[in-house]
Amino acid sequence: MDKLIARICKLFEVLIALALAAMVVLVFGNVVLRYGFNSSITVSDEVSRWLFVWVTFLGAVVALHKREHLGMEMVVDRLPLAGRKVCFVLGHLLMLYIAWLLLAGSWTQWRLNLDVGAPSTGAPMAILYAPGVVFGVMAELILALNLWRMLAGRMGADELVMVQESEETAQVQHLVETQGRRP
Repeated sequence: MDKLIARICKLFEVLIALALAAMVVLVFGNVVLRYGFNSSITVSDEVSRWLFVWVTFLGAVVALHKREHLGMEMVVDRLPLAGRKVCFVLGHLLMLYIAWLLLAGSWTQWRLNLDVGAPSTGAPMAILYAPGVVFGVMAELILALNLWRMLAGRMGADELVMVQESEETAQVQHLVETQGRRP
């Protein structure tokens, strides 16, 4: 299952890159048309907004899978192994509940907006809520898999922290580990 999720995340990374490229072309093209030719692409803003929402939610799935969300592990790092496991389970149960709420709300909005047309394109507004559904499903899978791995004893102590410190904190930590002192 983990390999399947990893492949899906690779696909998401490609889709994110394509969406970002499309956003650049649409927005830059629209700016050039507005200032250079006193014209514009009407659907540019709407499609760019949709792509931005998709990029945000797909990126959140990839970050969740790679454990790259920013956070603070200062307290959890100082707990004994049993305390880390308790925090891991409680955190995952809370995240599963929140992901479920997001999935349920996005699904409801997606269904309600299937027949509502967008102002510029006329496409269904459900497109705007679909990324929440995709994120909810993928987050539930990733979190449930991680929780199962921990409860089954297939997770190392180093994997119990699900966040990444800021770049500055990571650099200081690296200096401490390599040089044995604080800068």
